[in-house]
Amino acid sequence: MPRHWPTFFIGSLMLAYWALVIVMVIRTKKKVGKAANFLPPEPIGRLLRILWYPLVGIWILHPLTMAYIKRPERQAWPVRPVILVHLYASIPMVIAVAAFVATLVCWRKMGKSWRMGIDPNETTELIVLGPYAYVRHPIYTLSIVLMLCTMLILPTPLMLTAGILHITFLIWEARREEAYLAHVHGEPYVRYIASVGRFVPRVSSNR
Repeated sequence: MPRHWPTFFIGSLMLAYWALVIVMVIRTKKKVGKAANFLPPEPIGRLLRILWYPLVGIWILHPLTMAYIKRPERQAWPVRPVILVHLYASIPMVIAVAAFVATLVCWRKMGKSWRMGIDPNETTELIVLGPYAYVRHPIYTLSIVLMLCTMLILPTPLMLTAGILHITFLIWEARREEAYLAHVHGEPYVRYIASVGRFVPRVSSNR
């Protein structure tokens, strides 16, 4: 039996998340003959994935492993208000579930245009409705939220390092995708960027 249920929970949630990603990759491969850029054809994207996927492995396996290891409670945080002793794990768990469900909505909204990177030889439909009417990269935003929840539940040096790298790669990939989409879709996407925030909704159209 797991010794630390919140850690086991977040590891299991991320296992389910990435298992669904693999399922969607396989379905996309069957439908369009391409594996949704699981390994993008362009060199930078392929290198990014090679560096990124080990972090995903840590994201899944480290919590699942640590859930069975007995560790002192003080290892979580050196100083913590008394009220957070009971809430420090439950709050990020609830947020993580909400982010997971919201991600499913975003995946569904993307439909056949769902991809994991850039393929210079393919042009997909530009999705700007639903969650994408408020945030340019809602899936990335939710992935960042999921990682932050994981880091709160399991703030070990390994998990914190993996989390920082994961978020850094997401920001890098978002910028690359925006440059590519602006080149492909031109003025409509440029106007979209000007009116919609990258990771959080924009209060004003002016930066």
